[in-house]
Amino acid sequence: MTSLPKDMRRAKPCRYHRAKPIFRRSGVLDFQSANRMMTRRALLLATAGMAALTGLSARGMARFRPSEYSRGRGLKAAISVSEDRFGIPHVRAASLHDAYWAQGYLVARDRLFQLDLDLRRDMGKMAEAFGPRFIASDRAARLFHYRGDLNEELASIPADVADCVRGYCEGINARIDEIAADPSLAPREFAILGIEPMRWSVEDCLRRRGAGSDDADEEIRRAMLEARGLLDLEHWREPLRPAWNFIVPPGLDCAAVSRLDLGALRDLDRPPAIEPPLVARIDEALLRENHRIDRAAQGSNAWTVAASRTVTGRPILANDPHLAIGGFSPRHIVHLTAPGLDVIGAGYPGLPGIMQGHTDRFAFGRTNFHIDQTDLFVLEPHPDDSSLYRHDGDWKPFDVVEDVIAVKGGAAERIALRYSEGRPVIAEDPSRSRAIAFATVTMLPGANMRFAIVAINLAKDWESLREAFRLHVSPTNLHYADIDGNTGWHAIGFAPIRPRHDGLFPAPGDGSFDWTGIQAVEDMPSRFNPDDGVIVSANALDLPPDYPYRERILSFTWSDPFRHDRIEEVLGAQGRHSLDDTVALLHDTVAIPARKLVAMLPEDPSAEARDAARMLAGWNGDLAADSGAALLYEMVIAELAERFHAAVIPLSARDLVSRVNLDAMLTALETLDARLGPDPAVARRELIDGALAAGWAKAVQTGGADPGQWRWGDLHSVTIAHPLDAVPAIADAFPAIAGGGSGGDGTTVMARGMRAGGGYSVRHGASFLFAADVGNWDRTRFLLLPGQSADPASPHYRDFYEPWLAGEMAEWAFTRPAVDAAAVRSFTISPD
Repeated sequence: MTSLPKDMRRAKPCRYHRAKPIFRRSGVLDFQSANRMMTRRALLLATAGMAALTGLSARGMARFRPSEYSRGRGLKAAISVSEDRFGIPHVRAASLHDAYWAQGYLVARDRLFQLDLDLRRDMGKMAEAFGPRFIASDRAARLFHYRGDLNEELASIPADVADCVRGYCEGINARIDEIAADPSLAPREFAILGIEPMRWSVEDCLRRRGAGSDDADEEIRRAMLEARGLLDLEHWREPLRPAWNFIVPPGLDCAAVSRLDLGALRDLDRPPAIEPPLVARIDEALLRENHRIDRAAQGSNAWTVAASRTVTGRPILANDPHLAIGGFSPRHIVHLTAPGLDVIGAGYPGLPGIMQGHTDRFAFGRTNFHIDQTDLFVLEPHPDDSSLYRHDGDWKPFDVVEDVIAVKGGAAERIALRYSEGRPVIAEDPSRSRAIAFATVTMLPGANMRFAIVAINLAKDWESLREAFRLHVSPTNLHYADIDGNTGWHAIGFAPIRPRHDGLFPAPGDGSFDWTGIQAVEDMPSRFNPDDGVIVSANALDLPPDYPYRERILSFTWSDPFRHDRIEEVLGAQGRHSLDDTVALLHDTVAIPARKLVAMLPEDPSAEARDAARMLAGWNGDLAADSGAALLYEMVIAELAERFHAAVIPLSARDLVSRVNLDAMLTALETLDARLGPDPAVARRELIDGALAAGWAKAVQTGGADPGQWRWGDLHSVTIAHPLDAVPAIADAFPAIAGGGSGGDGTTVMARGMRAGGGYSVRHGASFLFAADVGNWDRTRFLLLPGQSADPASPHYRDFYEPWLAGEMAEWAFTRPAVDAAAVRSFTISPD
């Protein structure tokens, strides 16, 4: 995990965010014209990366040469691979199995340590590699392994999908076999840390489930506020959308609820740090908040524009998944071709399939849909026999799984994991005859998310996609546009059916509040070929007007509407939409909250606030990297949030309501909400005036005395560092990619959010972006921060760092002639 002090350092602005690139054509880098220069640049970068690695020899570069890819264990027939200048592989295989074998193999070539670290954490095998510090997190991870019949689970998955996932695992293992035969091919982390990569299996894909997108901390907070008689303050922390009345489940003792009820969930939030001193410096509350922000950031923007609204008469689909920025890149690109398959796009390393991209028939994108997929259940263990708990009027035995955690440098740890109705028991307090079970859709039979993306890739049209959705567990807005001109949107993911409660509080675990199933795909919200021709999702509440949300409860917590509203505003103001328009919108940095603040500036500011008010007056709210007003705004809005929090949240609740929701705050100020006090207009003026004065002082402190030299991008830096750079040898071997600054923030379409607890560096946003001119596939534009490979010795370690900062999207080849023309090297892998 990147150390906090490093995040606080100011970086010089990158020249790319204020200068146009040398080769440009309508918002896309003209890489064909620039081929020779880019190739030379890639070689120079590779050489520089090699020089930065301690002890890296010319032999180390052999892992990137075609001669190393000659044999493939697990392949059924030979496959051919061609790569373009960005290291994006285009695979031609004779079977679906072999195509996904190639995806596993190639992602392992580029990201094996990233794959291995995720697998170790999910399988609960960190302690055997790194010591006793990880026993608790290993135990928590194993608590979320599926404990049902794996053979039944595998049999429930379409055979072709299962075979593809099996091929993916075999491809990863084939790369591991190569490394075992020639250790010089291994990523440097393995030697530095003294570990070897774990092998992959279909069974582990079925077994590793995880806790999912849990909102347990929100349930805890509401119960604790209710116990203090302060539940109305929840509006300022997490306003319910749509409007809803809180109903405490009968039988729940809110006074007994505490953060201790989170139990093992807190251990799941631990960072993948190796050195205990780093962990000791991280405040647990801040860690949990950063985890929550990262979870919320898994949202993104997506839109489809119908053929009737575009300049070409073809649909356009755009997508940019918002995930953590600063460590491993969460996307890897590949093009897979086989009989019955032709798909290109980005997938998450370790998850088989393409998550965002297009087939030869349709484009597809995704954003987070915010389904409430978890609940806390308060159990009553038997007062005289802790092996029993009350359920459905009887005393039932806990299901117990015994396991052993191997520990490096210590004795093995024997653990007993307990389950209630298949739900992990995350906390126990025998002294109060109390235990907490965590219900999550990920632990349900059939919740095999690691197979769902392949099923989507194999679909041919809207109807076959709807069948693939039945495997899809995580909450998602799925966007669709096909070559026949159809556009669609479908909310997918497992949504639990709660007959007796709404999921906003913990509930008694006596059986009376148990789930009774999940919503059918057909009952989830969807739209197909809407009349207005535009579909937008950006994680805000956007249920169709006729959706019966009271009968089919999905969620009451959604992202603020700013990005969604800005996208609809821009698309609504355009006549015919073009691909260039989409590229511009993906990089739009106009902040609706900034415009709202400017509209509320006091007409007669105090002397201390006058300079700030003058600078912001008339400003259009564009958080451009080279904007001084943007820097000032970020200081002012942060000060306003702190002052507003102090004004509306009493001391007795500040440990629970540690911050205020931006939309709730701005709405209250705009509408002169009565909760601001006896004279809301005066309260608003004082709050904003004070924030202007304090924000100006902070801007001077951080940006310098001359406002003419202020640049938001100078503070809003973008640094990509190894997640384990707290280990000196890794920091030395994997030099950070740094020096550039960005515009935007977490509220702009070009989302560039910051870290909880202070600092202005970019914490999350869209590291991968793509825009498809549906049917004219060779024009698809994309960016991938920082590049395909996680190895600094690779020429593709930072291909896109500067273009990403500049918003200059490249085109990827898809048709066979274009792929062949773009190839800079090709190789064949034959069965072993």
